[in-house]
Parts: sequence; structure tokens; C-alpha cells
Amino acid sequence: MNNLGFTISYSDLSNWVFIPKYYNPQVKETLNGLSSTHDLVEIKELVEADFITLESGNEIGKMAYGTGKIPFIRTSDISNWEIKSDPKQGVSEKIYDEYASRQDVQEGDIFFVKDGTYLIGQSAIVTKYDLPCLFQSHVLKIRINKNCPWDSYLFFALLNTPIVKQQIRSKQFTADIIDTIGSRFLELILPIPKDKIELLNIINKTKAIINNRNLFRERIKKLPLLAQGLIGDLNEDYNFPQVRIEDSIHILGYTIKFSDVANNTFIPKYYNPLLQQELIALKDTHDLVSLQQFVDEGILTWDTGIEVGKLAYGTGDVPFIRTSDISNLELKNDPKQNVSEEIYVKNKQDVMEGDIFVVRDGTYLVGISCIITKGDTKILYCGGIYRLRVVKKEAIDPYLLLAILNTPVVKKQMKSKQFTRDIIDTLGKRIFEILLPIPKDKKLKDFISTNMKEAIENRVTSRQAAIDILTTIN
Repeated sequence: MNNLGFTISYSDLSNWVFIPKYYNPQVKETLNGLSSTHDLVEIKELVEADFITLESGNEIGKMAYGTGKIPFIRTSDISNWEIKSDPKQGVSEKIYDEYASRQDVQEGDIFFVKDGTYLIGQSAIVTKYDLPCLFQSHVLKIRINKNCPWDSYLFFALLNTPIVKQQIRSKQFTADIIDTIGSRFLELILPIPKDKIELLNIINKTKAIINNRNLFRERIKKLPLLAQGLIGDLNEDYNFPQVRIEDSIHILGYTIKFSDVANNTFIPKYYNPLLQQELIALKDTHDLVSLQQFVDEGILTWDTGIEVGKLAYGTGDVPFIRTSDISNLELKNDPKQNVSEEIYVKNKQDVMEGDIFVVRDGTYLVGISCIITKGDTKILYCGGIYRLRVVKKEAIDPYLLLAILNTPVVKKQMKSKQFTRDIIDTLGKRIFEILLPIPKDKKLKDFISTNMKEAIENRVTSRQAAIDILTTIN
């Protein structure tokens, strides 16, 4: 073997597969090197022993999308070891009832992306916070049966080890217009440590990380509701709505004066009267301040990203953040594309801890946001993202701003100002028209800032701990 290729015997060909990466000798060498300290177990063996059960989801049809609030989990809703708290699509209870018994999703099940491109191999453990839900056909549900000697947390950790990820890439082939691992998933070999103490340590740490991240994910989910006054404290339950501008209009139409038409905009949702009423109702408890006012007063600065070109993709290890690399108010730990150090230095952007990224271009991703933490500053980011920076923190804390940007009333404003340009939607500079509901209660503001910062930092720490665990398994 050398950098240009390798040879194998004709007798070693498997199932008439003539794709070189399928026989990657480095994978075999790594597995052989682990054989003295690990039991190498093929997933097929676990299925045949009835230790695990595999089931694919269903395609419910696009007409079902947006009919309700029960999550329909798709491949892009899985990242950073978890399911997104605001999945793309929701379905009605009627549709859920039609598929629920067939899919039978339970706490402790593992979702594994089996079809797609870069998303293949992403996985998440289903928690109580993710139920009820349905999942699509491109996602595999893995259930660890009661007679299995290992639990979901170990199996999940093993699926995310570097050597298993390498195997997934080697067995990922193109089918029609997308890639799939297909039944080759059964060929994956899991490296199970022979040392019982190490085994228990992996299980306990993985469980603690997942539970911690989900606990703080739920806090992050509730803080915007607290900021808007929809709940009174973090212990209060709330029926989290999927923010759709259509949901807020229960009338057949409305009229406005021609003099109220802004910038020659003749798109009805832009003037949604119910949204205006919702904002007016907040005036007693909140100061309504536009992002533009913050910019004019020097409280906030902004910038947009760049496009490095597809030829730069995969040339190095510096993350190039795209709109789909933001999930649950943080960056993905494995962004789609990375670029070389040379490209990074040539195109270096001004990114600092505490900056906020807001997606301005796309479709369902428009308006999602995250805050940059200490370990995420060495990055480039694409042109479809706004970078907001609070320069006068005495006026508003960045973590408070992040919470407010994720309040339902701000999300609705973003949807109302999201128009189609060419083939994609965009907020454009209309983002600066958005009115931010800033609580007048200083104690509440401080509470939200403190709790949002704590939650974000805890989740980032847990994310790094997960990476550290996986590298020790190999």
C-alpha cells in the first residue's frame, strides 16, 4: 500500500464490490491493532443473537408536514449526539396515531442516519424529552434488547468511535442521487474493551454526558419563553410551539392603508396584524427595541461571512461554518466542511467569543442562532450567516440577546420577514427591523443571562468530554 493505492487478492472481493475504499487497508490494520485489548464484534452477530433489533422509519408524505406539533425526525435533525429541540417538521396527532404503533419509539432507542451524504453515521439516543415522535425512512432505529450484555450507552459510544466512523465511510456508497450504507451497516465491527473497569467507565461517562446535555438543552429551550413571559419559572411546563407564521393567522385576510406599505413590500405575512397585536401586548413588561436601534446606538456591530468555494472544501482541519452547522444554539462538533490553514489565514474573519451567529439565508434554517464559545473562534463562516457582536455589554448581555433572539415572538417576526430570493429564502437586512422584547425586570434579565451562559458552557464542556471518551476507546 502507498498513497496512490493498494492491492488485494481477487478472492478477497466481497459481494462483487469493486469500490476501493470498501477495502481500505488502514481500517483493517487499526482493527487488528485493537484485537489484543478489545473484542471485535460484528453488528450482524448482535442481530442474529437477538441482542439488538433494527427498524427503519417511514415516509409520511409532504402533505403531512406542518399539520401539527409532534416531531417528525429527519436526518438533519440529528447532530451533536442529540435530536434537535426544534425539528424541521411536525405532524398532527392523527398522523402520529397512524404510525406510532409501527414505529414504537421508546426512551433509550438509538437513531442512526443510514442515508444521505455527510450525515450518514450521525446518531442520537432518544430521551424522554424527545417523545412522542416519528422518524423517516432514512433513519435506522436501534433497540438494545433486554438480553443484551451491553446497554444503549455503550453501543452508542462505540458507534461514534473514530474506527467505526472510518468503517461507515468505507461502506457508504451512492444509490441513485444519495449515499447509503444500506445493509452494509451489519458489517460494521465494534471494538468492545475487554477491561471491565474501562467498559463501565465508558458507560457511566457516556450516560452522564448525554443526560447533562439534555438537561441543559431543556433549560436553553425554556429561557426564551421565560424572557417573553410565557412561563413564570424554569420548572413550569409549556407546550412548545413550532413557530410557523401560518399558525398565527386564523383569519381569511386583512386590510392595511397604502401609506402603511413599507419599502414597496406587498407580501401579506409581512404585515401580520396578529403579530403586531402580540408585540403591543408586551409593552407593559418589555422594552421593544429594534436591532437597528442597537446598531445606531453603537451597542451592536454586525458582519456577514464569505464563500471560500467548493475547491477549498476538505483541504484541512479548520471548520468552515455553514448554515446547517448550527444546532440547538451551538455549533456542530463535526461541521460539514473544513479548509486548510492557508485558506484560513488568507480569508481570516473577525470572530470572537460571545459573537452570535444568525442564519439569514436558506429555508427552514433562517433565523436559527448560536453563540461562539472560547474553543470555536478559529473558524471561517459562510455568507448566509450574520455575525452580531455586542460591544456595549452594559446595555445588553450577549447571552440575554441570544435568548431574546429565540423567543417565539422574534421567531415569528423572522418568518414574516423571510422572503424568497432566486431559489432560496432570505431575511436580508430586514433582520434589523425586528423588535426585541427586552424584559424591564433587571433581576429577570440577569437570571436569563446567567442561566443561558451556564447552560451553553456546560453543553460545550460535555461535548468536548464526549470527544475525549471516544478517542480513548481506540
